[in-house]
Amino acid sequence: MSEDTYKTIVAASESIYTEKRSKFIAIALPVQTVEEVKAHLDTYQKKYYDARHVCYAYMLGHERKDFRANDNGEPSGTAGKPILGQINSNELTDILIIVVRYFGGIKLGTSGLIVAYKAAAAEAIAAAELIEKTVDETVTIFFEYPFMNDVMRIVKEEEPEMLEQSYDMDCRMTLRIRQSMMPKLLARLEKVETLRFDEA
Repeated sequence: MSEDTYKTIVAASESIYTEKRSKFIAIALPVQTVEEVKAHLDTYQKKYYDARHVCYAYMLGHERKDFRANDNGEPSGTAGKPILGQINSNELTDILIIVVRYFGGIKLGTSGLIVAYKAAAAEAIAAAELIEKTVDETVTIFFEYPFMNDVMRIVKEEEPEMLEQSYDMDCRMTLRIRQSMMPKLLARLEKVETLRFDEA
């Protein structure tokens, strides 16, 4: 994977894993903010209010630096860490995996728990559709109307996504393009006279 791409899941997926009568329901969800994570956790904790444990791990951002793992009452390191381990080994981000455990009456022991939570998380990921996304950057440019053709030619050739545009006395355009392609786009646009930038 190049530096300006990252992998995530397209939509929510779910799987069920059983081990010695304990049932593990694993749910993988696409998320982008801690607020989304909290909202999902709230929803699933209410939905599975009768479960023994609702453990989870998440990873946010294309740099994969914002993450957390929670054992929710299981012995330390036996639930959240193995779930996070699966997120890491699949190089995923912008993902939350919740594993709900219904105790089956037979204790699994710490090594058994680690294996079970790891397997449950792996199955939820396996059930999900993965997608590779690009890390994009945004730039807003301002130019005078006579230079519209020059700008549009560059936009057509470099193919950034046009987020917004307005054509008054001064023309304004907000463009989004893959991070690695931004320098070339800017270099070409800089050659257009009267152009000003406002990088987001």
